[in-house]
Amino acid sequence: MGLKDLSAEKVQKIRKFCRVFRIFIGLALIIAGVVTGIVWFYLGIIPLIAGLTNFCPLCLITKKCEI
Repeated sequence: MGLKDLSAEKVQKIRKFCRVFRIFIGLALIIAGVVTGIVWFYLGIIPLIAGLTNFCPLCLITKKCEI
């Protein structure tokens, strides 16, 4: 079952969930970086920007994601 088999309503629900999930993960990683002082956690800016702009860089790279 691929994404083409899903209804437009279900795809929109998936998109909304993914967007909120990316924002949450990005903020969590940045906060973890501030608390622990580990600079690598600041890479959380990538999922944060992806969530805020509703753009998935992984979809662009793999060209498999149609969401």
